[in-house]
Amino acid sequence: MLEEYITVLVFTIVVVIFSVIGIGISKIIRPDKKEPEKYTTYECGETPFSIAWHQYNIQYYMYAILFVIFDVEILFLYPWALKTDNIGIFVAGVLFLFIVFVGLVYEWKKGALQWQ
Repeated sequence: MLEEYITVLVFTIVVVIFSVIGIGISKIIRPDKKEPEKYTTYECGETPFSIAWHQYNIQYYMYAILFVIFDVEILFLYPWALKTDNIGIFVAGVLFLFIVFVGLVYEWKKGALQWQ
């Protein structure tokens, strides 16, 4: 049984060796200058005029999460639309759409979609 995993072990060893060699060569040939400009924020060649850290409103994150949810929904709907000849797949797709719709209604009722 272990004979089946020998190729995986060989590939893992080869990947580790190539990674270590690549990192080692890049450390040897790269320039190593510690200049203060190297650690500043780079924005299209412009000199930064303020700090880059500021806190965003939680509403942006809520919209991002909702976008990801509905984006993933579309990702699952595409193969479902291609394979609707089976009634079981159709029912599973409709159930999935219903669950996502219930989530949308819940978010709407909680006020997550209201921009404040």
